[in-house]
Amino acid sequence: MTVVFYISALIAVLATLAAITRMNPVHAILYFILSLLAVGIIFFVLGAHFVAALIVIINAGAIMVLFVFIIMMVNRGRHTIEEERKWTQPWAWIAPEFLAVVLFSELIYVLYHASQGGTAGSEVIAPEQVGLALFGPYLLAVELVSLILLVGLLGAHHLARGSHIVKNKTTGKA
Repeated sequence: MTVVFYISALIAVLATLAAITRMNPVHAILYFILSLLAVGIIFFVLGAHFVAALIVIINAGAIMVLFVFIIMMVNRGRHTIEEERKWTQPWAWIAPEFLAVVLFSELIYVLYHASQGGTAGSEVIAPEQVGLALFGPYLLAVELVSLILLVGLLGAHHLARGSHIVKNKTTGKA
């Protein structure tokens, strides 16, 4: 399992670097999804099955797919048709396909090994243990993160609301 861990870690680092260096937003997001899947396999190998499932379902499954749809739905005119033709070229998908095949092979190996009675990590961490840790010694950190997320949500609402308000030219009021 150590080999699977290091291969997944290497794929996560390579995919993250590729996501950062890509000028095309769709390619960057696809590499980032691949990086999140690799991190999910790392957590699975370490025995944190619950965290691995959360990473795959919430981050890679929901948020990143939403980003892909948003970027693809934004129409920037005729220029986007030319860009989409470039995205569908086979050479653009060789590296992500290779990394995805390696991750899929690792996942099959880990799942097969776990079904044969072996454990993926040294100890399996139950969701109850995660909850007790989050709301035990890390309660303050969890509350601070929730406040930061709330402030970000309020800021996004304020910015979005402000862009739709049209001021009256004579009075200067909304």
